[in-house]
Amino acid sequence: MAREFYTLDVFTDTILAGNPLGIISDAAGLSGEQMKAISAELNLSETVFILPPDKPGHSARIRIFTPTIEIAFAGHPTLGAAIHIAMKQVGDITQEQDCIVVLEEKIGSVRVGVKLYPDKAAFAEFDIPVKPEETIEAIDKDQLSLALGLTKSELGFENHVPSAFYAGMDILFVPVADLSVMKQVKVNEPALALALGADHKGAYLYCRETINKRSSFHARMFAPALGISEDSATGGAAAAFAGVIKRFDQPVTGEHQYIIEQGFEMGRPSEIRLELVVDKGLHAVRIGGSAVPVLTGTINI
Repeated sequence: MAREFYTLDVFTDTILAGNPLGIISDAAGLSGEQMKAISAELNLSETVFILPPDKPGHSARIRIFTPTIEIAFAGHPTLGAAIHIAMKQVGDITQEQDCIVVLEEKIGSVRVGVKLYPDKAAFAEFDIPVKPEETIEAIDKDQLSLALGLTKSELGFENHVPSAFYAGMDILFVPVADLSVMKQVKVNEPALALALGADHKGAYLYCRETINKRSSFHARMFAPALGISEDSATGGAAAAFAGVIKRFDQPVTGEHQYIIEQGFEMGRPSEIRLELVVDKGLHAVRIGGSAVPVLTGTINI
């Protein structure tokens, strides 16, 4: 059976930048093993499979795979799938169009607001389905510095120290001094797997110094446990990063907007918009970004 597949570049408004996403638009009848095999064949950081929704009021049910495993939630498949569905539903447009897409994911239902434009990239934004929670545990800085090819003195800045948060996926957050340190990172994957342990799925490195002046943080994400040596834009990790910001920067009550740049070291510059609403803790966290269509084809399965 010939099934349509698409790719979108997500967290960018420019083709061949951002994080490429594979989309199988009609995945009905595919088994989990077939989905896993397709994802391995496409070898993108994630591939999303669109299925009919279980609830008639929702837009679609989706399943998300890395090249090696299925995951319950991720940011760039959520945004990319929502934008793809909205574009297919609306078709050609001559003026700005607002859409609401509700996706059933393994983590729960996610409501995504999509803006379509006739002359620029589509934009989408969603409230994260699970608020960040810190996982309290000791982090071995010796082991971590060895895994990243850095010295212990290069880990941390200001009051930021390595921490771990969960917002759909356990991530280890590693502050580094500046961009020069970020460029020096050389990952030893076996050592990183040991440093991450069985629970953490990736190491998210960040610093305050940025390449683009309007950015708030510069980041890199390494997730060999997911079959991803390095990720060019990681919305799921950005969701959990809200917990890092809340803990160390302690933003006051109100709305706070951040831009996270990622993927520059890979030649895939990306921009993730992160919004925190603080009111006696994290009241809400939103992830936003643009996406552009790249490829269309068929897969025979």
